[in-house]
Amino acid sequence: MFEKIIILDFGSQTTQLIGRRLRELNEYCEIVPYNKFPEKTDNIKGVILSGSPFSVYDPQAFKVDLSNIRGKFPVLGICYGAQYMAYTSGGKVQPANSREYGRANLSYIDKEDSLFREISEGSQIWMSHGDSITNLPDNFKKIASTDDVEFAAYRVEGEKTWGVQFHPEVFHTLDGIILLENFLDICGATRNWSPASFVESTVTELKEQLGNDKVILALSGGVDSSVAAVLLNKAIGKNLTCIFVDHGLLRKDEFENVLRDYEHLGLNVIGVNARERFYKALAGVSDPERKRKIIGAGFIDVFDEEAHKIKDVKWLAQGTIYPDIIESLSITGTTIKSHHNVGGLPEKMNLKLCEPLRLLFKDEVRRVGTELGMMHHLIKRHPFPGPGLGVRILGDITEEKVRVLQEADDIFIKGLREWNLYDKVWQAGVILLPVQSVGVMGDERTYENAVALRAVTSTDAMTADWAQLPYEFLAKVSNEIINKVKGVNRVVYDISSKPPATIEWE
Repeated sequence: MFEKIIILDFGSQTTQLIGRRLRELNEYCEIVPYNKFPEKTDNIKGVILSGSPFSVYDPQAFKVDLSNIRGKFPVLGICYGAQYMAYTSGGKVQPANSREYGRANLSYIDKEDSLFREISEGSQIWMSHGDSITNLPDNFKKIASTDDVEFAAYRVEGEKTWGVQFHPEVFHTLDGIILLENFLDICGATRNWSPASFVESTVTELKEQLGNDKVILALSGGVDSSVAAVLLNKAIGKNLTCIFVDHGLLRKDEFENVLRDYEHLGLNVIGVNARERFYKALAGVSDPERKRKIIGAGFIDVFDEEAHKIKDVKWLAQGTIYPDIIESLSITGTTIKSHHNVGGLPEKMNLKLCEPLRLLFKDEVRRVGTELGMMHHLIKRHPFPGPGLGVRILGDITEEKVRVLQEADDIFIKGLREWNLYDKVWQAGVILLPVQSVGVMGDERTYENAVALRAVTSTDAMTADWAQLPYEFLAKVSNEIINKVKGVNRVVYDISSKPPATIEWE
């Protein structure tokens, strides 16, 4: 069992970022709701209190008794976390004269304090709060200030407890990673978290958990389910059966290509061609949510039918990752969305659930895939929606529309690879619009479909910017699509960012 840092989540938008930073420092951590501190504490090395959208004095502010944490573990409060400890210990927290948001510089640092080791005065930090600590409790000592914030950081005397009113986890705090590293040193953390150690420990745990039981896993062709499959295969070999369903909404030749990749990896995979079944169920349906539900329900039915052909299956494995787990619970512990990749299957099939990647962030999944020796194109594959091209065909779905979109999408994706642009964007694809426009080909008038190219850059898909692809590339792709794809005579490029737009159109 890995040692760990516990991050108590008070609702900050950057809580996940704290976790990512610690993982980058090779320290295992877990994010839990502010009021769900683990009962088992043997391997906990320290605790971080996150920021929050609330003020500490708001009636609805998240409050928790820290008496069983402070003094027992090293503690670092960030923004709200720092203000909460000061406020509940007798200090004063009041609204700032103006909201302190953005870059600032440390004008004073206690150079003797271990939290600020190797950080100099003048270091840039990032503020994001509407309140400030205006008076510290008696046993709290100021250890950093800015020109506008006297108590930018403090230490509690007689405890290994610190608080900072800025955000060390964001990139704009230039020495933030040093501060977090210093906190890990204070905690006595060994920082032994790595892809290799994860693979070794997880394979051991899977062998103990699953024994000789049979396991089925739904493959999508994406990195999460693929890495989960390879990891399980390493642990239980022939007792794992993977099912890959072609709902007719995959990319061009993807079904055949992915099956070939999985064969190369030595996986036991059943490929199911269910295209006609899905096209029939989707006929005449235009509403995006209805399309999603039909595709999801159809997938469950097909998967269930195939799984029942395999005797004595006891487990369903999924490629669920850590952001799915975190986002499936609010900080009050109430489910706000299901994190199951194959929604409803565990209950429908009465199977136990196995999620070997449930503690990994997306970039860590890719690092584990590399550790397992997986092919680059599988590890670096762009995210692709579960309903596939069904949410990239606006309006009703027909086999002909799928053909048109597959051809246009294939030209776009191949072009990105040929121009060495594929790995520089987070996600890319083509959208078939419910719009026809006049064009001229040769001497003839045409009245055909328009398609939109979509390419975005992102780190976690929570926000995304449109990718500024070279004009020469866009011109070449546009020309090739119009010349080669029968049914398309106009190509546009989507330059919307998220927010306000989403990455997918439906």
